[in-house]
Amino acid sequence: MQLTQTWDKTFPKSDKVDHQKVTFKNRYGIMLVGDLYLPKNKGNQKLASIILSGPFGAVKEQASGLHAQTLAERGFVTLAFDPSFTGESGGNVRNTASPDINTEDFSAAVDFIGLQSFVDRNKIGILAICGLTGMALTAATSDSRIKAVATTAMYDMSRSMSQGYQDYYTSAQRQKVVDYLSQQRWIDAENGTYATGLHEVPFDKNGNIVKADKIFPDKLPTDADPVTKIFFDYYKTPRGFHPRSVNSTTAWLASMPMSFFSFPLMEHIKLISPRPILLVTGDQAHSRYYSEDVYQAATEPKELVVVAGANHVDLYDNFDKIPFDQFEQFFRENLK
Repeated sequence: MQLTQTWDKTFPKSDKVDHQKVTFKNRYGIMLVGDLYLPKNKGNQKLASIILSGPFGAVKEQASGLHAQTLAERGFVTLAFDPSFTGESGGNVRNTASPDINTEDFSAAVDFIGLQSFVDRNKIGILAICGLTGMALTAATSDSRIKAVATTAMYDMSRSMSQGYQDYYTSAQRQKVVDYLSQQRWIDAENGTYATGLHEVPFDKNGNIVKADKIFPDKLPTDADPVTKIFFDYYKTPRGFHPRSVNSTTAWLASMPMSFFSFPLMEHIKLISPRPILLVTGDQAHSRYYSEDVYQAATEPKELVVVAGANHVDLYDNFDKIPFDQFEQFFRENLK
């Protein structure tokens, strides 16, 4: 495994933290790679820690690493990692995702961080971004070592893939997507390779499934919708582009959504209580309804923070919009 040792993040390196590349295995034997951030001059005390990952199709060199470094500046040990099959992490079929395995990745990160001599294993929290939030919450339902869980710019990928944006799929469209994924399995089996495609399967105006080999085009069309524009501005420009990011360069495996149809995330979200949940979204975020629906489904203690003037992607890297003070307060109060 050849790991990048030079600083290749989409954000500048802080002189207030120490950084090191780390590796650890999940219980499926897949080697995961993370960036560990430590507060400088942390002394000999055992510190609270926060595990971070997301967005879906991003890498630790993007939004999760930025959040990790910033929270390490505020005194936490933080670990931003690449989920299985993506970035620098292992898994010999690339650019795919599994709701089960990617949920396990969070618990594997808990295993790793809790064995570090400078970490208090009774003070471990999770902060997940965008499409990894569903897996983080699901991990917390079955792993009580996670003492507090926060999400930002939430996206429930099982709901999104199986029901469409804002649950717009009709029953007939859902069946059409299932048939498309099923037939794609025949094509992949016959070819001995895996085709790429869009993980959130859209329909054109004639009711046909839209296919593509990149999530975002290399050049933004003049008629692009507002959501595509904000994602393009992050993933395809110097602001957030990274060559290992699925979203920046390619697409997921076309058949990948099949497992997300079969695995509804957050089915047991009430099991997180009495551990606290913090849900952060923007009042302009197209994804806002995911956070609001999870807030309604979860039991106390829970908190919903709606950031004024923030869209979904603002919460990736806009320091004027990301509520770092509230993240710090949430984890200080609940990891003690």
